[in-house]
Amino acid sequence: MKRFRDLINDVLPHIREIFPWDLDERIKTNPAILLIDITEPGEYNTLHIPDAINVPRGILEAASDWGYEDTLPALAAGREREVVLICRSGNRSALAAYNLQQMGFTNIASLKTGLRGWFDYELPLQDGCGNPVDEDTGDAYFSKGPRADQLGP
Repeated sequence: MKRFRDLINDVLPHIREIFPWDLDERIKTNPAILLIDITEPGEYNTLHIPDAINVPRGILEAASDWGYEDTLPALAAGREREVVLICRSGNRSALAAYNLQQMGFTNIASLKTGLRGWFDYELPLQDGCGNPVDEDTGDAYFSKGPRADQLGP
């Protein structure tokens, strides 16, 4: 039986990761970069990278292909386009990057350290209304951890 961390470790050698400071530079030099935030809508509304599009992890593969109710045309047509997947810590986005590579995406990366690393590097975040996220809100969001009942036996 594999655990979540095992699945992530299995895919890491097969995907490209990009650090927050490198992504910040890529955004400045490549305005056509497609930022896909795969967090859940509630997470996205709390904070996300400006110009990132929310495509929750649960519908990502359908959004990435033609012919589905969830198809996102910019993503489905972007198999050659530079795409960066973003999540809270870089774990879900690593798994997602691996899957999209299997679907033919050739220039895809996962944001290493995720939104947490982006925040730690003091890069801008905004909420669902487009307002800047302040340090207190970011600290509260990233300080959450598992509850006692989530730690397991």
